[in-house]
Formats: sequence, structure tokens, C-alpha cells
Amino acid sequence: QVQLVESGGGLVQAGGSLRLSCAASGRTYRFYDMAWFRRAPGKGREFVASITWSGGITDYADSVKGRFTVSRDNAKTTVYLQMNSLKPEDTAVYYCNAHPVPYLEWGQGTQVTVSS
Repeated sequence: QVQLVESGGGLVQAGGSLRLSCAASGRTYRFYDMAWFRRAPGKGREFVASITWSGGITDYADSVKGRFTVSRDNAKTTVYLQMNSLKPEDTAVYYCNAHPVPYLEWGQGTQVTVSS
């Protein structure tokens, strides 16, 4: 069974950058397409970005295109989310999971807070 641990969140001013990590355990991790999601206060879960198991194809929500970059290192069983030009509306708890169906057990997420 794959377990997910997100990290790298924090408090940053608008225009700043953060790099999130999603460390996965489990031998079959490298075969999963993965995605980042976020949940802002009072809102539902939102898709942010996805990456195929080989890393060859990525996809982004319109709200983060051109600012966020998803990548992965299968040798380290880790998926990354580089977030640049952060905006206050990016404030949320960020999670990773399988894609397109997030059927893995959710991790605790990592809080990102962007101040204006």
C-alpha cells in the first residue's frame, strides 16, 4: 500500500515561491500517474496539476498555468510542485494523490499561506 507524505508548505508573501514535495512509499509508486490537489478554507478540493508516471506529460489547472511546475523523481519516489508568483488565492492545504482517480489514502497535506 502506498503512503503519501506532503511537505514544503509555509507562509510566503505574494509574488514569492515555494517547492512542495510528496514522498511516497510502496514498490508500485512509480507506476502511478500523480496529481496535486488543494483545498482552500470553506471550499472543496481542487485539482492543481498532474504528471504521468514517466513524467512525460503534465497538465495544470488554468489558475496555475505558467506559475506552477510539477515534476517527479521516481528514484526518490517523490513528486514535486514548484510554485512561483504565488497569489493570496493560492492559500490552501495542498495534497498529492493518484490521478485521474485519487484512490490512495490521503496524506496530511501541507499548508500554504500567501499574504498580500
